[in-house]
Amino acid sequence: MRGFNTIKVALRALRRNTMRSILTALGIIIGVAAVIAMVSIGNGAKADVEAKVASLGENVITVFPGSFSSAGMRSGWGSASTLTVDDADAIKREVANVIGVTAEMRDRAQVLANGLNWNTQIMGESPDYPSIRSWPISDGTMFTDQDVRSVGKVAVIGKTVADQLFPDGNVIGQTIRIRNIPFKIVGMLAAKGFNLFGQDQDDTVVIPYTSHMKRIARRPNINSILVQAASAETIDKVQQDITDLLTQRRKGREPDFTVRNQVEFAEMATATSKTMTMLLGAIASVSLVVGGIGIMNIMLVSVTERTREIGIRLAVGAHGQDVLLQFLIEAVILSSLGGVIGILLGVGGSELVSMKTGWPILVSSSSVIVAVAFSAAVGMFFGYYPARKAAQLDPIEALRYE
Repeated sequence: MRGFNTIKVALRALRRNTMRSILTALGIIIGVAAVIAMVSIGNGAKADVEAKVASLGENVITVFPGSFSSAGMRSGWGSASTLTVDDADAIKREVANVIGVTAEMRDRAQVLANGLNWNTQIMGESPDYPSIRSWPISDGTMFTDQDVRSVGKVAVIGKTVADQLFPDGNVIGQTIRIRNIPFKIVGMLAAKGFNLFGQDQDDTVVIPYTSHMKRIARRPNINSILVQAASAETIDKVQQDITDLLTQRRKGREPDFTVRNQVEFAEMATATSKTMTMLLGAIASVSLVVGGIGIMNIMLVSVTERTREIGIRLAVGAHGQDVLLQFLIEAVILSSLGGVIGILLGVGGSELVSMKTGWPILVSSSSVIVAVAFSAAVGMFFGYYPARKAAQLDPIEALRYE
């Protein structure tokens, strides 16, 4: 009952100086709003990057060409490819928990069809490619293993290429020419948009990797190998098994490959956004500290103004603990109310920024809870000294105060 009465007295005191209370809480409101907005924008950027990494496929492991030495000359990562189709076949044949493998070739070339031409990326892949990349065929079918074995002149094209070369929408069964070699279109990939690096994923033509090697690039080595693990739990084991297998196939030669999994790509891609989120949150948190200092300042003024009131309360039997609790409650109410209003403004502000700029946002419940808890903690921390000062007043001296 005593605690309830103390809260009533605290609320009455705040109502007496409504404008001052609002201005006092303003620092907390701005601080919390800034924290919520900045963290939401940062989390949105991080989630967007993660979504783009996920669009590359599920549980994907990529084998890149690595550094190599030849005739005394040493070169770094990606300077030349020494990966072969045999390496990809060995992975598919000997590594457990692998459900998809594709030897990968990449080149750019001018593609002609329907009296039009378009410069695009030519990808040499296996029939496992759509499954590995989680990329469905929207029309037609994927080419088959038989097409790979027979070095077939068949192709699956992306939405951008289809729009540029076949504006009438009639794609399946048409012929495109890549470096003057005709390829029959058997399928079209579903639209996927831009990837993590800002490249249009739909601007591509996919053909059997054997056709790419023998008809387009005319080189014996492949650019990379994509491998799909059976599950997220097995991805680390599969990655290690691939490394061990390829090392064994080199028979003691210096490793000329690099194996990376999707989790590592995601961590590298989101590292910057994580840092920016923390930095923005830390900068915005300074506003909360400034708001807390404002609360302490106003509470000290309030103690001075209400010295006689405190003296009367102490003289009629109130304990110092009651006075301490009253001023602490006032400080916590100010900061908590400011925190709630700040959350509403922060969420609304971040939504407004998203509408105006198109930036993705993600308001997490944890950031809201932390903001409320932190604002209440700020009120208690900065309100304790004024409350303690009020509780330690001598009743006689307080009654004499003018």
